[in-house]
Amino acid sequence: MPAWLESTINVLIILTILVGQFGLIIPIFPGNVVIWVATLVYGVVFGFGNLGGVLFALITLLMLIAVSADNLLMGAKARERGAAWSSIITALVAGVIFTFVFPPIGGIIAAPLLLYLMEFRRLGDSKQAGEVVKALIIGLGLSFAARFVLGLLMISLWAAWAFWG
Repeated sequence: MPAWLESTINVLIILTILVGQFGLIIPIFPGNVVIWVATLVYGVVFGFGNLGGVLFALITLLMLIAVSADNLLMGAKARERGAAWSSIITALVAGVIFTFVFPPIGGIIAAPLLLYLMEFRRLGDSKQAGEVVKALIIGLGLSFAARFVLGLLMISLWAAWAFWG
């Protein structure tokens, strides 16, 4: 492969990885998946090799954990405050659906609103329902931190692969 093409591909992969990492600031942006796709393209274009195969497997595992972090951390925090599983699941499903119906903020508005309404109906207490929503939002912040750190780990593994692979 000509040096100019190899350099161009590397620059595009690096830019894609950076977009993935900094895109994580937007709660609905699948930045970890974008990083994973960029590393997959790198492997397909430049070869996986032994080290690359192992590191790509680790990158894949980190991506799967990152993708799960949102629902797990948000749901866990809401559950800590006493939210019913049915309310949590319904709110998270509504968040996903409304993300597509009213991108990019539909889900961010729909999930807490629906959780509040369901918990208010179940508990009959506005303050308690508000505490559950507050916990959900704290979970969202924790999930951002987890996805961001996991993204940095994914990038570090790819960098090691690109450097030593």
